[in-house]
Amino acid sequence: MAIGVGDKIPSGALAKMGAEGPGPVTTEELFGGKKVVLFAVPGAFTPTCSAKHLPGFVEKAAEIKAKGVDTIACLSVNDVFVMDAWGKDQNAGDKVEMLADGSAALTKELGTVLDLTDRGLGVRSSRYSMIVDDGTVTAINLEEGGGFEVSDADTILGQL
Repeated sequence: MAIGVGDKIPSGALAKMGAEGPGPVTTEELFGGKKVVLFAVPGAFTPTCSAKHLPGFVEKAAEIKAKGVDTIACLSVNDVFVMDAWGKDQNAGDKVEMLADGSAALTKELGTVLDLTDRGLGVRSSRYSMIVDDGTVTAINLEEGGGFEVSDADTILGQL
């Protein structure tokens, strides 16, 4: 069962690129004492993710942060080097933090696995967006299958 409103984000670690290279970031560091918009995509450099999902959050980052959000983060079951390259390709800069869940460990804990093994893509994350306030989910928009109907930046703006 997928994580829901009122649930705490489980303890875990993701990876991100820093000035010194790749390194871990814990969920406690990411969410503790902060208001965070987290959105997840099935894969970096994939059509909908690159044409609509990530660009929407990059474009609306200032509006989202103006509503009291400390961090906007994008999660994908890709490695940290892919997420870093994709962030650069999409001009995410300091607007959207690019997070790798390389082994899908957190994705599995969240109950948001999208199994695309039969399509040659392996285990991925479902597409979703959520608002997390000090580690507690206050809103979640989980897409069906690989759809892109409810997890966009405009929906999040309306929920803040």
